[in-house]
Amino acid sequence: MAVDALLFTDSPQTRSGLGERRRGVRGAGRTPGGSAHRPDDLGSDAAPGRIGVPVAGWRPASKAFLVLALCAPVLSQQQVPNPYGDGERWGTLPPGRTWGSTSAIYPHRDSKGEFTGGMWVAERCAGSNCRESDLDPILLLDSGGNLIRKFGAGMFIWPHGIHADHEGNVWVTDAVHTDCKTGGEDGKGHQVYKFSQEGRLLMSLGTAGVPGDGENHFRCPSDVAIASNGDIFVGDGHNHGHGGSNRIVKFDRNGKFLAAWGKGGSGPGEFLGIHALAMDSQGRLFVGDRANHRIQILSTEGSHLDTWRQFGSPSGIFIDPDDTIYVADSDSGYDPEGSGSPRNPGFQRGIYVGDARTGRLQAFIPDPKPDHSRVTSGAEGVASHGDLVLGAQVGGSRGVLRYAKRR
Repeated sequence: MAVDALLFTDSPQTRSGLGERRRGVRGAGRTPGGSAHRPDDLGSDAAPGRIGVPVAGWRPASKAFLVLALCAPVLSQQQVPNPYGDGERWGTLPPGRTWGSTSAIYPHRDSKGEFTGGMWVAERCAGSNCRESDLDPILLLDSGGNLIRKFGAGMFIWPHGIHADHEGNVWVTDAVHTDCKTGGEDGKGHQVYKFSQEGRLLMSLGTAGVPGDGENHFRCPSDVAIASNGDIFVGDGHNHGHGGSNRIVKFDRNGKFLAAWGKGGSGPGEFLGIHALAMDSQGRLFVGDRANHRIQILSTEGSHLDTWRQFGSPSGIFIDPDDTIYVADSDSGYDPEGSGSPRNPGFQRGIYVGDARTGRLQAFIPDPKPDHSRVTSGAEGVASHGDLVLGAQVGGSRGVLRYAKRR
């Protein structure tokens, strides 16, 4: 008998895998009866391998199987298909230039906000950082991977997050260092830049080379997302649980500080290593809370709406116009000493594909060469256009891998 048949009663909610707590509607984060949602209860915090999500209308068939559900998650990646082919190298650089570590990729938009098939990519100057390089780290490639434009030389230490807004402008964050080690910035880093499509600098947020937690400072900002009304959200910052800030900072479209929220921790609205941001069609903010191995969903005013753990340890998040969510996990399984106690047990590295409206996991693309002796491998950034998924590789092959849907 299937495990889910033992765990859940047959109800419309369990057949669909949905419940009001997973829909992101009013009342999200509370049980159907209205009681407060605990971070460690089942609901949306359950790992996907626990066969769907416990919702209204379910009951355990026995205490033994309830213990199984709580303590022995099954690999969810084995329960969903991989409809994509093998990853292929994508993107042509100028002669003599090689790809560096690449965590940032986002589809190009035209001035009307329409996706064109091109891709913005930020790579770390053919190495692991741009500190001493005179190369341009920001690249625009067409749908065939041909380089159209490059810029940004001398401006960055460690380009990390990227976003194209609804007017076609491109935003890039400089997170300085993987553990947010500060010092020696030499007037660079801890900033978020807004560029025109042609590479003209339009806005700078933060104070160059100066880390901090005030209205005009960041501490290793990892990603940026722009709402449809132009409001700016910055994930501050990159630290994987040590150093750095653990907050979301909000500005208006002109760069005026509006609010900041969050602190270090594992409760709702707390963060350990914000690594990625994305927004869905409802205007909800998805936060890749990587060291907590979860996505937190917030309102644009900072209210905690839901927590999802079924997409692994989120290094990168992209949500397309149809609310398909793509999540890159480059982090799970890290076990450099072979201790048998890997990071985020029960999950594999790769790209998760699902429904941002419901949280249902639909597909999984495994990391082609996971290296669990390294803190990260495979895709950290992720984007999609049409039937293609593209992963920006920090480790492994570096550069970009392209996955095409099988026909």
